Amino acid sequence: MPQEEMSIADYRALVKRSKYGNKKIEIAGYTFDSLAEARRYEQLKLMEQAGVISDLRLQPRYELQKAFTDNAGVKQRAIVYCADFAYQENGLSVVEDVKGARTKEYILKKKLFLYTYSDLKFLEIKAT
Repeated sequence: MPQEEMSIADYRALVKRSKYGNKKIEIAGYTFDSLAEARRYEQLKLMEQAGVISDLRLQPRYELQKAFTDNAGVKQRAIVYCADFAYQENGLSVVEDVKGARTKEYILKKKLFLYTYSDLKFLEIKAT
């Protein structure tokens, strides 16, 4: 019996995973990139309800470099870092990122973030 061939598009439609193998998780109307990120959100929501933290925000964006036009006249987009969470704790602004894989791009953006936003507390939560 001949085997049917599956197109790459059909295969990709069948397997819905991120490029790092994480399954997207939906909780309370939000879609998270990993189970670890979704679990951390649930922890932070409980902390917010208990009054430990306040002003919980998801996917806050921080500009690391403004957009500009280079010397050849080409417009270059701004460089933006999108964290997983931000909140207030004991009068401090805290920014969190839940990480499994630490890509070169992430490491570079983290360094730029730490330099640019030295007044914010940054936490990297290891995905478990």
